[in-house]
Amino acid sequence: MTVRRLGPRPLSLHLAAATTAWMNSLAALPLSRSGWPGWRPEAPLAALGPELADAAAEPLQEAVAREIRRRLDLLLTGIERYRGHPYRRSPTDTPVVWNEDATRIHDYRPAGGLPLLVVPSLVNRGYVLDLTPGRSLLRFLADAGFRPLLVEWGDPGPRERQFTLSDYVAGRLERALARAVEMAGGPVPVIGYCMGGLFAVALAQRRPDRVRGLVLMATPWDFHAGQAARARALAAAFLPALPTIAAWGELPVDVIQAIFAGLDPLQVPQKFMRFAGMAEGSAGAEAFVALEDWLNDGVALAAPVAAECLVGWYGRNDPARGMWQLAGEPVRPERLSLPSLHLIPDRDRIVPPDSARALATAMPGADIMEPPLGHIGMVVSGRADRAVWRPLVEWLGRLP
Repeated sequence: MTVRRLGPRPLSLHLAAATTAWMNSLAALPLSRSGWPGWRPEAPLAALGPELADAAAEPLQEAVAREIRRRLDLLLTGIERYRGHPYRRSPTDTPVVWNEDATRIHDYRPAGGLPLLVVPSLVNRGYVLDLTPGRSLLRFLADAGFRPLLVEWGDPGPRERQFTLSDYVAGRLERALARAVEMAGGPVPVIGYCMGGLFAVALAQRRPDRVRGLVLMATPWDFHAGQAARARALAAAFLPALPTIAAWGELPVDVIQAIFAGLDPLQVPQKFMRFAGMAEGSAGAEAFVALEDWLNDGVALAAPVAAECLVGWYGRNDPARGMWQLAGEPVRPERLSLPSLHLIPDRDRIVPPDSARALATAMPGADIMEPPLGHIGMVVSGRADRAVWRPLVEWLGRLP
């Protein structure tokens, strides 16, 4: 029996965001007749769609209500089609060459090639880098002659729920690096994506003799760059909840998804409305479902790590201030003397480009590329191979 999907997660939040925004449009209509300062009715009317261009043909309130019903129908249709879509991810054929509790290393080229240790975020599965056969950065690297070794963190178990960032980086990730170095017979390049990039920087500082070069993809560093008030507000909002999170032992996936949804509350409703118009069997629809399945297949965050990230990174901005410490040592990228490539997508809405540029600026001799893509698009979009993957292969090929 096929199990229907639960996403988009958290579903109630996305439905509430859409209905609240659209119903507020109806509630605000009287302002157009009251002389409200700065009210320009022609702008919101234009945004409602071409079918409202001739609003005089019917009362404005009825026209807006009709448009709200149309949007809700599209949204619910898109969600229903997604949840019943026949696509399912095929099991990976990559062998596991190292594991420790929930964490594993998947080997993407068992026979030959320069090993690369690839470190994804803790809160998402690493297979976004191997989403489908035609949208796989890791298989692209393997075809180019490299041997990607993907770290998959796994769901936190009883042991990981007690972990701090030091436990993950100075403990588990260092041991994963040791395995990669053993397989390579020497130091290896390390690729970090998003949160994994911060881990990679700290890892390189702790074990510079084992890291040949760093690739940092959409890696935040200055968490207050362009959004200091929002970052502090996020941290402040979670302070009262930290005892509850500690009692649970983890920050649940749906809460993490709600945090990301807060960056753009209507993004999910809008993309599911677009999906409603796609042919079910089309390549575009399958690509949409594959990515949404990954987005909804999140990983909970151990309670101590959640506190360090929310309070230390977002609240105090510890990395950019030189105050982030791992195993008692401050993480200082300016002390690194190894080659580094910083891939900073200029349309990133999850990691503002200025946040990632702060890290590149701090590292001596950094190479910087700013592809015209988004945070996830840089690894899965149709333009990623030309804008990101090929330049990455060329840079890796020049490593000493």
